[in-house]
Amino acid sequence: MRPELLFETKKMRVAGLGKESCLPDLLGEKILQNELVFRLDEEDELYEGYGRRKNAYPYRQYNCYTRKLEERDVAVAVLENDCLRAVFLPEYGGRLWELWDKERNRNLLYTNDVLQFSNLAVRNAWFSGGVEWNIGVIGHTPLTTEPLYVAQTALESGEPVLRMYEYERIRKVPYQMDFWLGEKDRFLNCRMRIVNESSQVVPMYWWSNMAVPEYEGGRVIVPADKAFTYADGAVYKVDIPVVDGVDVTEYQNIPRSVDYFFDIPEEAPKYVANVDREGSGLLQMSSKRLRSRKLFSWGNQDGSDRWQEFLTDKAGRYIEIQAGLGKTQYGCLPMAPHTAWEWLEQYGPLHLTEEERALPHASRSALLTAAVQEAGEPARMEQILADTKAMAKSSARLISGGSGYGALRRQGKWTEHLAFQIPGGPLETWQKFFETGVLPVPDVMQRPDEFLIDGDNIGFLEDTLADSNKENWYAFYQAGVWLTQDEQAGKARKMLETSLELAENPWAYHALACLSLREDRQKEAEEKILRGMELAFGLAEWADRLSYMKEGFKMLYMMEASEKICRFYEKMEEQLKEESRLKFYYISALHRLGQDREALRLLEEKGGLLLEDIREGEDSIGELWQSLHRNEADGEKKLPHQYNFSAS
Repeated sequence: MRPELLFETKKMRVAGLGKESCLPDLLGEKILQNELVFRLDEEDELYEGYGRRKNAYPYRQYNCYTRKLEERDVAVAVLENDCLRAVFLPEYGGRLWELWDKERNRNLLYTNDVLQFSNLAVRNAWFSGGVEWNIGVIGHTPLTTEPLYVAQTALESGEPVLRMYEYERIRKVPYQMDFWLGEKDRFLNCRMRIVNESSQVVPMYWWSNMAVPEYEGGRVIVPADKAFTYADGAVYKVDIPVVDGVDVTEYQNIPRSVDYFFDIPEEAPKYVANVDREGSGLLQMSSKRLRSRKLFSWGNQDGSDRWQEFLTDKAGRYIEIQAGLGKTQYGCLPMAPHTAWEWLEQYGPLHLTEEERALPHASRSALLTAAVQEAGEPARMEQILADTKAMAKSSARLISGGSGYGALRRQGKWTEHLAFQIPGGPLETWQKFFETGVLPVPDVMQRPDEFLIDGDNIGFLEDTLADSNKENWYAFYQAGVWLTQDEQAGKARKMLETSLELAENPWAYHALACLSLREDRQKEAEEKILRGMELAFGLAEWADRLSYMKEGFKMLYMMEASEKICRFYEKMEEQLKEESRLKFYYISALHRLGQDREALRLLEEKGGLLLEDIREGEDSIGELWQSLHRNEADGEKKLPHQYNFSAS
């Protein structure tokens, strides 16, 4: 058959993502890579910690999702030829969701049977399965649950090309992904392009995150004999395959949650494969810019099993193999001004004999490396990349839109082929502000519409505060939020206090509380956030009240303000009291106050508290259960499986 590109819908069971938070992300989520020490050699060059971020501003957190699943029609894009069928989810970060080897009627990826959101991304909400395209900042991309722009173009030879693209707001770069299948292609072509059109060096990050089945007797194959890994707060280098007595390429032997970033020699082809006990599975290859590969395993202990169950319904277990720009995910790379980075990835089936698969790691990887080189793959991919450069810089027919943020920037000649559109509403209002200097004054109980102020335009906003916006509480609030994010504490405080003088509002109280918390002014932080929470009771939208309360209780919990947590929780409406995160904070506060009997009763009622947004690496509910049972039962008890999220 001639390759075809179709836009369809697929019935899927999907949890409710909910609205994004009403508040700016000033505190952020815990990101493991931000808290490391490095024990490395002088030649390892990891750009340790470069490009770290404490939060996801200007994005907001998605913290109002539920675990309730409902069947609905989800938009998909399908590329197909005689050999492969690739299914994408344009509404969810453009994720490659399925990749079918039609010859063997086999999906090469781990495809979840549900879209079940959990707290693993930089904006909280994340779901497992498929290939996720992570750009910009360390961690799961801010765009992982967002619709991308979708367009269609074609190669010179006529084969259809699926294009997805967006504007990443933290690094302020557009990126585009072009996908196609030639008529005889046995590998899906994925042509990636990031453009830094600014005059500044930008920290850049990219990892293609492939969820693949955790096969019984499965193996990972990669052309490396060393890897970077992490344990006990430190990053160090190990010889592979055997680490602490375990062959980590035989991933079912791995006891605990762990990353291995394989140190692939510069001259070696860039690939990673996952095969089952018969030697069949996925091979991912790339041109040389995408230099690194990684294995992530949840491990094989009780907490590992709990996480695997928590992220799906009946789809079973998975591991991740990944491909990235940097040697590891412990830092970004400096991207020069006025630069485009491009590379080609290919995904397709691999078939080894059972005997070949059973070889030791070094022999397996040597065999596959030789096969890749003899087929001329590295040079061929570089040639495809060069041959399609004109296509990648040509315009395409728009199928569906993404966000409007890219339309607010001035496009250069290297991205003028990408059509960004302002969908109206708040972004149109802000566009007029940047043209006229006049910012409308919303009602104080209306959620902030956008957070667009940054280092490039704060001066413009500040200039308007002396004339057109001098009585505008919202303009002062917006300035204060950016200055808080930028750690200009003195100016931020002045702006936020002025906002409150002009009109008491819950938003400035929250930002001031964050500012005070950063400065270790705990009493002041408590006062500000509690007053903001009191005002937030009056917010009309349920999701706004919930997201505000989650942020407020989080801050009070961090400050161990247990009495205040209890007093506030007890006067809330019942619907808020039943939210698992708020209930967890209340139970924890009771425990800290010595009211263990009531805390234990609440924790275990209705079959036990399910903490719906538990964070990867967060052991809080397990620690709470153990602490309560030590106090109540005069002895150590085994942590029940339902509370055990300790996979490391």
